[in-house]
Amino acid sequence: MTISEDQLKTWGKQGPTAQFTATYGTLMACLNDNGSPYYPKDFNIFLQGSYKNDTNVYGDSDVDVVIRLNQTFFTDLTNLPEEDKKLWNAARSGADYTLDQFKKDVTGWLVKKYGSDVQPGTKAIYIKGNGNRRNADVLVCCKHRRYTRFKSFSDQNYQEGISFFNSSGVRIDNFPMQHRDHCTKKHQDSKNWFKHTARVYKNLRNSMIKNKLIEDGLAPSYFIEGMLWNVPLDRFGGTEQQNFRDTLDWLWKVDRSKFVCANDLYYLFHPTSLVTWRAEKCEKFLSKAIDHYNAA
Repeated sequence: MTISEDQLKTWGKQGPTAQFTATYGTLMACLNDNGSPYYPKDFNIFLQGSYKNDTNVYGDSDVDVVIRLNQTFFTDLTNLPEEDKKLWNAARSGADYTLDQFKKDVTGWLVKKYGSDVQPGTKAIYIKGNGNRRNADVLVCCKHRRYTRFKSFSDQNYQEGISFFNSSGVRIDNFPMQHRDHCTKKHQDSKNWFKHTARVYKNLRNSMIKNKLIEDGLAPSYFIEGMLWNVPLDRFGGTEQQNFRDTLDWLWKVDRSKFVCANDLYYLFHPTSLVTWRAEKCEKFLSKAIDHYNAA
């Protein structure tokens, strides 16, 4: 016996969004308040995660909000020729307003507004839900540039992302906009199956956690989306059963070592990177998914 067609169809539906929308609106107004100490600075507020990517499922709770300082940025010069690195180092200048100061100002402002509901997290500032306001994570970051060319500030090429520091002081660079854009294109190219399928896999994961088949945290939503982004378009579609079997069968049998994240700027698997999945965790997830599907 396998998971029924109706169950897979239900799992593919997007979860409710009304409370999420209200929470985001409340946080946006708070973070954008002209009374905040950072208000005169150049910053943007936007969403990331399942709600932003339309892959949220029933039971998703946290709203992921990003507040990004635009006037300050960190760089990755790894791909620059030595001459370009020299030109960059000659042209660069220090930031007048640092990310560290920005985070202190944002944190202080949130504490002033939400009091003890605000708690520091490993990566983001956690705001406990209250009433109709859902739990939220506010990631304070600045811009990031992964350079591929630098001759001058009027002659340069780079991929733009975000940089932030975790609670251990380690800088993390990532590319949420590219992730979002690539997932949207994959969804369109797959005739609207990609995000549907991502929600199926997330619900399957939640079912396995509930039944104690896998531990919570084994397969974060971001990595499930990245994994599925590598699946060829011809594996999506048909009936719910066919779509799930074809994607899962391909994922299990293929050499996954060269999979890339949906942002197409990192490999999906790495043994130590803070922005990638562990290959053994993906293998365990897929193995348990096959067992759970067949035993349901």
